[in-house]
Amino acid sequence: MNIFLQQIVNGLVQGSVYALVALGYTMVYGILGLINFAHGEVVMVGAMLSLSALSVLLGWDVAPLLALPLSVMLAIAGCMALGYSIERIAYRPLRHAPRLAPLITAIGISILLQNLAMMIWGRAYHPFPVLFNNTTHTFAGAIISDVQIAIIVLAIFIMAGLMWIVHHTRLGRSMRAVAENQHAAQLMGVDINRVISLTFMLGSALAAIAGLMVSANYGLAHYYMGFLLGLKAFTAAVLGGIGNLRGAMLGGLLLGLIESLGAGYIGDLTGGFLGSNYQDVFAFFVLIAVLVFRPSGLLGERIAERA
Repeated sequence: MNIFLQQIVNGLVQGSVYALVALGYTMVYGILGLINFAHGEVVMVGAMLSLSALSVLLGWDVAPLLALPLSVMLAIAGCMALGYSIERIAYRPLRHAPRLAPLITAIGISILLQNLAMMIWGRAYHPFPVLFNNTTHTFAGAIISDVQIAIIVLAIFIMAGLMWIVHHTRLGRSMRAVAENQHAAQLMGVDINRVISLTFMLGSALAAIAGLMVSANYGLAHYYMGFLLGLKAFTAAVLGGIGNLRGAMLGGLLLGLIESLGAGYIGDLTGGFLGSNYQDVFAFFVLIAVLVFRPSGLLGERIAERA
């Protein structure tokens, strides 16, 4: 039971990050029908920007309690600018092109961002600075740290805030209108280009926060960290139902739990052969199974929910 509860905790922490990143995928797909495979690299840039800002601020003797939110805001601003630039330069000219063109472009942007990050920050792993005492707590035999608690709680508030924006604000109504019918929304006075740009920027802001969460949880960041994370978040979006906001949240949490429980229990059954070193296998096995048996995902694609 202790092992089970510990894997549940680990899965919820990992799943919270997957859910935040998957929301970026599903929002863009809901409006444009585009899989933005460069989104994982936006997460990486968010992690790198936040670490760089933290290093500078701490070098200026800024208090950690102030340096952390300032670095988060700088990373969010940088990722929002990056998301806007990607949409404006790479995707908007291809909006009416065949679907293969923006897909290839997305992969190209991903590779470009990886190499730019390598040129700027280098190949080395960048450690996350110790800002506070990361106290651990024990509940029914499961161990959880302050950082992990903060990740879960912050992810819940962010996801709730996003749902409120989509369903109770003018921007959210415009996003849902564009997702349902772009031409009709334009006839009703909705600025489609503005809404699409804001959607990319909103998803990029979530990616920046997710990047900080990953680097804080694992204690490091790397120029290649966004590639596999992005693929897993895409898997989570497909699992829940691509284009469905609630589906992205559910898919992220489920994928985190599946990975954690699979690595913990199947690893024991196979004598460690399929343990934590092979936990990526479970994520992509889920992707294949969903595409084969339920391509619409667990919750399916709901047009009115697409944002």
